[in-house]
Amino acid sequence: MRILLIGASGLLGRAVADALAEHDLVTASRSDTERVDLTDTDSIAALYDRLGQVDAVACAAGVTPFAPIGELTVDQYRAGITDKLLGQIALVRLGLDHVTDGGSFTLISGVLSEDPIATGSVAGTVNGGVQAFVRSSAIELPRGLRINTVSPTVLAEAWDAYGDFFPGYPPVPVAEAGRGYVKSILGAQTGQVYRVGY
Repeated sequence: MRILLIGASGLLGRAVADALAEHDLVTASRSDTERVDLTDTDSIAALYDRLGQVDAVACAAGVTPFAPIGELTVDQYRAGITDKLLGQIALVRLGLDHVTDGGSFTLISGVLSEDPIATGSVAGTVNGGVQAFVRSSAIELPRGLRINTVSPTVLAEAWDAYGDFFPGYPPVPVAEAGRGYVKSILGAQTGQVYRVGY
């Protein structure tokens, strides 16, 4: 299976790449050999044009700012929406003609859409938007295409950096989140939010 993986150089992306290592992986990011910027639709379209057909697209990338709501600006909300939400929507919309019949898209959301933390209102808003997009687009994708999102809680390997923001949350090993992508790509379901660790 030929799989396009966006964000393979990050913590989650490396785990997804490891979980899918037996497949023909094409990796892309802002710094990879195949370059792509989720905030730039021309960049996404050019990536698809270079690659041609793939059997699945998986995204493990997307940036959202964290700050107390009283300090967040509208531009910071706009930045999170442009990158993680609209970037993934564009990845699907522009990829429709580049994914083979019966293929799939797997996006990334996260626990904060359902279980918020202080400073996480941008991430919660964006993750909720990703999940709504997955459910609503699943009912009309053409040619048997499927779409799901993987929604992990805080990753154990990132606990030292982020644990203080997630009091009482049980961290999940990143490899478990990687397996969520395997379930989405190799499984048969669509319109699902695969919750990992919660």
